[in-house]
Amino acid sequence: MSTPKASAVVPVKVSVVVPVYDPGVHIEELIASLLRQTMAAGEFEVIFVDDGSTDGTGERLDALAAAHEHVSVVHIPNSGWPSRPRNIGIERARGEYVQFADNDDWFGDEALQRLYAYAKENDADVVIGKMAGRGRGVPKELFRRNHPRATLANAPLIDSLTPHKMFRRSFLMDQGLRFPEGKRRLEDHVFVTASYFLAERISVLSDYVCYFHVARPDASNAGFRAFDPAGYFGNLREALDIVDAHTEPGALRDRLHRRWLRVEMVGRLTAPRYLDAPAAWREAFFAEVRSALVERFAPGVAAGLPAPQRAVVALVEQDRPDAVRELARWESAVRVKASARVTGELEITATGELCGAEGPLSFLHADGRDSLRPTVTGLSPETLDVTARMKSARMDLLVRRRGGGGEEFVLPATTTTERVPLGDADAPGAFRTIHRTVATLAPDTINAGRNAGRWEVKARVVSCGWTRETELPLALTIADGSPPVLRERTGAPLLIRVKRRVRRALRSR
Repeated sequence: MSTPKASAVVPVKVSVVVPVYDPGVHIEELIASLLRQTMAAGEFEVIFVDDGSTDGTGERLDALAAAHEHVSVVHIPNSGWPSRPRNIGIERARGEYVQFADNDDWFGDEALQRLYAYAKENDADVVIGKMAGRGRGVPKELFRRNHPRATLANAPLIDSLTPHKMFRRSFLMDQGLRFPEGKRRLEDHVFVTASYFLAERISVLSDYVCYFHVARPDASNAGFRAFDPAGYFGNLREALDIVDAHTEPGALRDRLHRRWLRVEMVGRLTAPRYLDAPAAWREAFFAEVRSALVERFAPGVAAGLPAPQRAVVALVEQDRPDAVRELARWESAVRVKASARVTGELEITATGELCGAEGPLSFLHADGRDSLRPTVTGLSPETLDVTARMKSARMDLLVRRRGGGGEEFVLPATTTTERVPLGDADAPGAFRTIHRTVATLAPDTINAGRNAGRWEVKARVVSCGWTRETELPLALTIADGSPPVLRERTGAPLLIRVKRRVRRALRSR
């Protein structure tokens, strides 16, 4: 291991800890973002822990450290997983706070400065900065607004279990919080879940994109690698054990358990990776899901899921893996169809609805309740009930930066939903839903005013357990010192225009 560099004249505010293993060129964006930070170089340090890289990254980092006083490198034999490098970083950190990053990702230019200031303002043990995903999912509802005093009871913290957060170092040391070591899965779930229960104050910073979570083009991120189902569910049970140790049976425990049932079990059973996996692996994974359902989850856990996910659970309980795959294929066709126009200087009016493979998605109203109409049979009316969630269905409008890292922000808006009867003689209660949303652009709220550039406008429908989005034919351009320009994009996409030209040429022959 290398010797830590001498202390800077000013106290170190933040230590950025990065486990590194054979990232190749993918680490360059992270390095560039760290060198661009608006926090003064003397106020933060970067600790790269090289986990036995074999691709020349170690030498690249040594050269970086030689050129920058606030960068250091620790070289260790390969441990096989990020946990040991992160733990070494915690021990060596000199900062008041520790911020974890992966070598595939990068930071917003003002991230460390803003996160540290927010931590100090709220005296927080843990600060979660808004994330943007490039090929990877990130929490949506958690980052709708700033939340200075978030708890597991009043905010969807449990939706964010990756380690890319800022932790008060004395909190980690006093509580003995470390990542479980060894080659295993969900080590970050164990660490982060424990920190949520032990922290006195957790704050969520949502008005500026702090962290960009990136999928490599070759899908070689550690989280995308194949895994053993039995080992995976053994690791999952460790996270559930932490929840059980800090809660009593009841609504809160059920809601927290629901996160693992929803994401790690139901979500994986309906994902393309599962549907396309070898049959033997699918059988093993399905068996582990059934076992965990019986062993660890109270009835209230599945009962609180939205109908599409309750349906998957019901089919697992019925031991119908083929029906799960059929339901997954039906659900994969659900998408948003939407249109929009500019109705004021900075006002957008949009109309949209969910559609399936055969057209607009339909629902059934009978006996005073609304229900899904999937292609799979053998599901009870209670399982398919969407009455409560239909009342809260909405269509958000949001802007997403073009050509950037995926920053996106929800616009202030109002939504109304219309139920349109289908006039189906065989199903007299069948109907579809159409959402109409009016949104106002407030440029200063987009990325805390750091918003210069081109933005696309998107519609996102949240209804009955689905969250689906589509791009709208609108464009927003913001330039420093000039009023924002919102316009309707004219002309068909290039591919469509080319196809039309080909057809016209053929007809003219």
